[in-house]
Order: sequence, then structure tokens, then C-alpha cells
Amino acid sequence: MTIQRLYKTEAIILKGFKLSEADKVLTLYTPDMGKIKAVARGISRPKSKLRGHVEMLTYSSLMLAHGKNLDIITQGQTINSFLSLRDNLWQISCALYTAELVDRFTPEHMENRPLFELLRDTLHTLCLINNAELVLRYFELHLLEYSGYRPQLNNCILCDTPLKPTTNFFSITGGGVLCPDCQYKESLVQPISLNTLKVLRFLQNNNISAATRLITTPRLLLELEQLIRSYIRYLIERETSSSKWLDQVKKLTQMEQKEK
Repeated sequence: MTIQRLYKTEAIILKGFKLSEADKVLTLYTPDMGKIKAVARGISRPKSKLRGHVEMLTYSSLMLAHGKNLDIITQGQTINSFLSLRDNLWQISCALYTAELVDRFTPEHMENRPLFELLRDTLHTLCLINNAELVLRYFELHLLEYSGYRPQLNNCILCDTPLKPTTNFFSITGGGVLCPDCQYKESLVQPISLNTLKVLRFLQNNNISAATRLITTPRLLLELEQLIRSYIRYLIERETSSSKWLDQVKKLTQMEQKEK
């Protein structure tokens, strides 16, 4: 039985690092193989034909050859470079955040087509809008779902009673909402307002297009961000480097808006 040396796949480039002066190792997210690593030879050279097709956050069709340790990218064709992201500091920061989360939550060589499609559609949506907050929350919630950590938002995670329209409590360790009667039975619990719970349910049960049409307040957006990011930080046991950068860019953007 012969092994096919060459194979073709679509991929979104998550990150890369230098292997030598001209070569890089790239982390790719594919629809049919999940996360893989591959070598892109010579892409640091100015005349490299491959270079533009394997830049970070580019969605490309790639031809690869099986290698002894790492596969080698031999050809590439850009499907979508998400070009408008690269002209906006806030939007590119959001995009880098989504790429890092996919990298953090996924093992290598495990197919997860819904997650690939989520990342692709999120990058596309970020190109079209200015206010990315709800898009990021949508992305985070569905990333959690496709990674096996879908938050329970309808019934109390301990007593299983339907949640009443009042202030309930989110359990970071339990991965869901507690009713007021059960709030003291779990550690790492924080209040969740009724409006925040409604928005979370809406984002969890609708598509990304619907998420962009929601009208919210700055206070509600902040509560959503703090709650979901606390849960993510607990799961991966650290703060992502891109989220720290994202916070800095947000502060800078807000300061610039106030000055106008």
C-alpha cells in the first residue's frame, strides 16, 4: 500500500515562528484535519511566491507534502486575505484574539469542521463591522460549545430547576448558571443580571449575523466580556496574551473617541 505524498487542504493560518533565516513553521487550522503544523520554506525571502498566501490570518488553499517530522507547504492560493482587518488596529486585534483562542482550545490532528467554519465566518464578519464586541462574545460562546464546554444557561446546574427572571449566578467552575438558592454551593461564583443572561442565550441560539444586530449598552457589554473571559481563563488556566493587547487597544480607541 502506497501513501499519497501530496495532499490538498484549505487552512487558516493561526501563527508562525522562524525555523531558519528563510523558513517558518506555521500553525494551520483546517476543516478536515483540525490543527496541524507545517513548514513553509523560503517565505522570508522577498521573491517568495508562497509568502502572500500563508500570512497570518489568511484563508488559503494549500498543497502539502508529507515530511518526516513536519509536512511541507509546496503551493498556496489565497481564498480570502481578510484585507480590511489589516487596516484597522482594533479589528486586527480582535482577529488575533480569535486565532489565539482556537490555538489554545484545540489539540493537533482532531477534525472540528464547525469550529473551522466559526473562525472563518468570524474573520469575515469582523471585516464588515466596526463594533466587534458582540461578535467576539458570539465567537467565544460557540468556541466553548464546539470544544465541549457549552455553558448551561437555562436551568440551574445543581438543582436543574428552570432559572427565574431575576439575578442569578454564574459558576466558573461549574460552567453554568446557578439559581439564587444554590449560589453558595459552588466556588468562583459571580452574579449574572437578567439582561446579560438573555443576551447570552440569544447569542448561543442564533447565528453570527443576528449577533451583529443586537442593541446593547456599554455596561451590558462589559458584564458579558468579564463573565465569558473569566470562564475561558479558568479553562485554559491563564490569560491569553492577545486579550491583554486587546484591552490596551480598546482603551486607546476609547480615548481617541472621547477626544473627537
